[in-house]
Amino acid sequence: MNATALPASLTDVRTAKDARADTMFRLTLTGAGLFVLISLIAAALSMLWGGREALQTFGLGFFTSTEWNVGTREFGALVPIFGTLVSAGLAMLIAVPVSFGIAVFLTEVAPAWMRGPVGMAIELLAGIPSIIYGMWGLFVLAPQLSEHVYPWINDNLGQLPLIGTVLSGPPLGIGMLTAGLVLAIMVIPFISSVMREVFLTVPGRLKESAYALGSTRWEVVWDVVLPYTRSAVIGGVFLGLGRALGETMAVTFVIGNAYTISAALLEPGTSIASTIANEFAEATDPLHKGSLLLLGFTLFVLTFIVLAIARLMLRQLAKREGN
Repeated sequence: MNATALPASLTDVRTAKDARADTMFRLTLTGAGLFVLISLIAAALSMLWGGREALQTFGLGFFTSTEWNVGTREFGALVPIFGTLVSAGLAMLIAVPVSFGIAVFLTEVAPAWMRGPVGMAIELLAGIPSIIYGMWGLFVLAPQLSEHVYPWINDNLGQLPLIGTVLSGPPLGIGMLTAGLVLAIMVIPFISSVMREVFLTVPGRLKESAYALGSTRWEVVWDVVLPYTRSAVIGGVFLGLGRALGETMAVTFVIGNAYTISAALLEPGTSIASTIANEFAEATDPLHKGSLLLLGFTLFVLTFIVLAIARLMLRQLAKREGN
């Protein structure tokens, strides 16, 4: 008989105690997950309930109308929706290639002594408050763009047949393109940090094997590193897109806050978040306030759709990789 064996009664007590602890741990984690889910549903329903008057007044036409006039009590969400999607799309067009280049530089090109300081500096950009980005964009970036960049774009590219409509307009310095630039600068730290971390998880033997077969550095990155980390990279990109869709103060400073839809990126526009930030404090009319709350619900739905698409893409990639 083993001298260290515990009596049956003590073993039963310990087993019961472990079972209770495991049950409490499982219930705690379940409660935390349910708390997040209930909070999201409650936030969405509260905004939808607050916007019920606007929904009853305008119906589904609220989401397709371009009117936004407080004096005549006419409200429509199409212009803010358009501005939100365009500014976030511009930000991703700029931020994704730059973030990819930063991640490749830090993991494959930069010397060891440079990787730490540069990586830390990029991550510190994520901690800067959004209002600082907005003030910098309004007082530093916008004047430089209006004086040196946008006049050249309007004079030289605005006359081209295909892209002239998009790259023409008054060189005000504020507008959709400026908002996209500021948003891109804000989301680059998030996307590049995710890419860098997942690139570091690629086994060294895979890259060394590719180099041994005569692959160039670009071929190793494109054919080995990127396919190995594809799912995580897509997740990081959609994380940045979610941040860009919901950004408020930085966009409010530089987008121009004009309720017009224009194909010209140099023209001012507006977004859902900037509209709510500009008008909610002064909204005394219940219909006006309800319209702003319904805009908030619309932004919630847009963000949910983006995250759902990301989840579906990751699931399809996982199934494809499994096959």
